[in-house]
Amino acid sequence: MALADVPGEASRVGRSGRLPPRTLSLGSVPPPALILLGIISLQVGAGFAKHLFDRLPPNAVVTMRLLTSAIVLGFLARKALRTVLRDHSRSSLAIAACFGLALALMNFSIYQSFARIPLGVAVTIEFLGPLAVSIVASRRPRDALWVVLAGAGVVLLARGGSGALDPAGVAFALLAAACWAAYIVLTAATGRRFSGSTGLAAASVVGTVAILPLGIASAGTALLDPRLLLIGLGVGLLSSVIPYSLELEALRRMPARVFGVLMSLEPAVAALVGMVLLGEVLTARQWIAICCVIVACAGATRSQQEPPQAPQT
Repeated sequence: MALADVPGEASRVGRSGRLPPRTLSLGSVPPPALILLGIISLQVGAGFAKHLFDRLPPNAVVTMRLLTSAIVLGFLARKALRTVLRDHSRSSLAIAACFGLALALMNFSIYQSFARIPLGVAVTIEFLGPLAVSIVASRRPRDALWVVLAGAGVVLLARGGSGALDPAGVAFALLAAACWAAYIVLTAATGRRFSGSTGLAAASVVGTVAILPLGIASAGTALLDPRLLLIGLGVGLLSSVIPYSLELEALRRMPARVFGVLMSLEPAVAALVGMVLLGEVLTARQWIAICCVIVACAGATRSQQEPPQAPQT
């Protein structure tokens, strides 16, 4: 899900590793504003993606998103990509490939979840992935509090609607959470082996190639519709390229721990976007549940000296 991270895309590179040269003139914008704009862009992109589900299946929409990201990142890292096979060992290439597969499965799962349950609920459940990574990395007894709080939030979510949540939607969100956790770990491993954004670019290509057959098989000739392609391009830009750029700039000027805390706001933004763009009105109990997960994510992030980070692409 954004360039897909510390709670937030630990969302979703841009959020860790070596940073490429500055490409945007955003130095005058306060870092917290950049983070908030990136979160809004990511979730608005998710909202537009869900709108497309009436005309394209989720597999096709996630294919267009990943393809957009792969093209942009591939272009930016085009010189380095030419030497990837020659200059890196098989183990490094295998890690980059696993990184790409985790990216593809994470995006596939969360879009399948979006198709079945409200946007805010899906994103909140997905945040269990980076929360788990933060708690495992910290290993402090007080982190048990964040586990209990997040667990309470999930229980409230499951029981909070006027009707039961679609079990398949919840399962896909949990799968996305597991993939996000794996993605964070693989981001760090890839960053140690590849310079700049080369590893992420290579992973994006692998993820796109992996998901492309599903997108083509499910959408067929609809993928050739110019209007749908244009909307899909917009989803890719909003969900990947714009958040990636904004987060890169913000990380240059703020501590990673503060970044992670701010990214914890993402479930609330997702719920608001779902309400405004999709008419997904949540109950008071579900809002309380979202707040529980947000507080748990922020608390777990603050307890770390160097929280793990990774993007939601």
